[in-house]
Amino acid sequence: MLKFVKGNLENIDNVQIYPMISLLIFFIFFVALFYWVITAKKEHIAEVSNIPLEDDSKHQKDQIL
Repeated sequence: MLKFVKGNLENIDNVQIYPMISLLIFFIFFVALFYWVITAKKEHIAEVSNIPLEDDSKHQKDQIL
């Protein structure tokens, strides 16, 4: 199976750029996520972290309105 994939990839021009692009996208995504976590307001984090603990009936009333 690996020979089949490797053989096809060798025929593509400039195929070595795709792993670099994937790494760059991966790195940028996690740097942006880390930045968002660091700069997020503490009130927002506390509010979101308490959502699973809230009463469902209160949450359903808010959705209807």
